[in-house]
Amino acid sequence: MCRRTIRRYRNSYLCQPRASKTEIIGLHGEALKIRIAAPPVDGQANAELCRYLARHVGVPQKDVQMKSGVSSRQKRVFIAGKTLADIRAALTKSPSTKNPEHP
Repeated sequence: MCRRTIRRYRNSYLCQPRASKTEIIGLHGEALKIRIAAPPVDGQANAELCRYLARHVGVPQKDVQMKSGVSSRQKRVFIAGKTLADIRAALTKSPSTKNPEHP
């Protein structure tokens, strides 16, 4: 799910756009599956994913950068300023997490 780079973590996400609300579903292979309450039009779903991750991990939105998967459901995102343990703990405690055992 996560690979450490210099002071950043690259996370893998599988996104399902046009959901009724944005929420974490659980693991799908090595990726974290997240339902996104935005359509995949003009980058709206990508922007919602970055906003959601920034809000729940507790970093400024500028520290969440999509590195690949802009037009795919499989995304790679860099999150700066937090450790892997911080990211997992934050996403596990998120009130929108459906399966807290698998952040």
